[in-house]
Amino acid sequence: MATKCKCGPGYPSPLEAMKGPREQIIYLPCIYRNTGIEAPDYLATVDVDPKSPQYCQVIHRLPMPYLKDELHHSGWNTCSSCFGDSTKSRTKLMLPCLISSRIYVVDVGTQPRAPKLHKVIEPQEVYAKCSLGNLHTSHCLATGEVMISSLGDPNGNAKGGFVLLDGETFQVKGTWEQPGGAAPMGYDFWYQPRHNVMVSTEWAAPNVFKDGFNPAHVKEGLYGKNIHIWDWQRHELKQTLTIEDGLIPLEIRFLHDPDAIEGFVGCALSSNIQRFYQNEKATWSVEKVIQVPPKKVKGWMLPEMPGLITDILLSLDDRFLYFSNWVHGDVRQYDISDPRRPRLTGQIFLGGSIVKGGPVQVLEDQELNCQPEPLVVKGKRVAGGPQMIQLSLDGKRLYVTTSLYSGWDKQFYPDLIREGSVILQVDVDTEKGGLKLNPDFLVDFGKEPLGPALAHEMRYPGGDCTSDIWT
Repeated sequence: MATKCKCGPGYPSPLEAMKGPREQIIYLPCIYRNTGIEAPDYLATVDVDPKSPQYCQVIHRLPMPYLKDELHHSGWNTCSSCFGDSTKSRTKLMLPCLISSRIYVVDVGTQPRAPKLHKVIEPQEVYAKCSLGNLHTSHCLATGEVMISSLGDPNGNAKGGFVLLDGETFQVKGTWEQPGGAAPMGYDFWYQPRHNVMVSTEWAAPNVFKDGFNPAHVKEGLYGKNIHIWDWQRHELKQTLTIEDGLIPLEIRFLHDPDAIEGFVGCALSSNIQRFYQNEKATWSVEKVIQVPPKKVKGWMLPEMPGLITDILLSLDDRFLYFSNWVHGDVRQYDISDPRRPRLTGQIFLGGSIVKGGPVQVLEDQELNCQPEPLVVKGKRVAGGPQMIQLSLDGKRLYVTTSLYSGWDKQFYPDLIREGSVILQVDVDTEKGGLKLNPDFLVDFGKEPLGPALAHEMRYPGGDCTSDIWT
């Protein structure tokens, strides 16, 4: 009789993860940089258990020791990539900082509902050992190490490299890529060891985007349009795919199935979804599979308004793709049973720049007959537009926040600075497809003790579909 092994963190497969317990708390960074409030960013813990008396409340706040870090995305010390290692446990949340280049290691294992700071990695250590800065995506590796992508060098110039940390001591070990082998720009990444590949994307140099969006910089070629293909074993850049009609490729996701040889990337400014895949020659190709048409408008910074796709994710069974149009204001669900031909199955408007009564008048719209109504949930008019998204393990609940990046929030949605961001919840039809707002769910960061805050990316203690990678 086989004995059941004591396994490591996460789940043995994506489909097994779908059977995991319902999320009860959410961790997410809250930002005060660019809001006029002189307070440090903090990690919020939110109760999302409908049976709890603290449902939809922030139950804990962990302030960082410094001002103006710009907490952004987060990751884990270990995840399902280490499932086979019983010595590993998911107890630390990694918080790299987009502007200060610090890395905070937060202990979420000792008291999950009241995290505490475990370690601070100062930017000088990252600069000295890696010559990288402006840190973004954090993924744990099957080796037990932690890898974090960069957008810049220590001076804020574009540089797409990867910082490697020891997964136990959290000492900076150096760069993952070979010396001198960084990409021209950086942002997000995802790896797939079974095919010896990692993919990474591009935003822009920190010096370009940090103070706001200037359309002239697009014409000057200062924003990214490439996907980089890396040799996973050799740690070398082996192919660059230029997306001719895909400006600012941001979030990138392989299918969760570790045997898959394809995935999707959301191109923000051109508002399309590109499928990348391994071709018959064992190199990589990219093709556009979804296009969100721009709207002709009056009263906005440009005469044509893009959707601005700022986040994407895939359900753990690789059936549905979700993305947010931060400027237009809608979240969409596509059936990707045929990844080459996604089919729209759900759409919901959750704020945005084209709501009725706002400063923008839509002159020509290829999709809508009229401008959507402003969103009011539990008496609060929601400012901003849908941005970061996170799906429950079973795929039935989609959580949405409204802040992108403080410098761009201030420019695109000034009311977001005054009102604070929110978490919304959308109920998902996982049979036929479809999205419906939960009218009883609202977490309002406009009422925080120190003033309105900008809440960003969400994580569950047990992992989720944008943090865990199966190998």
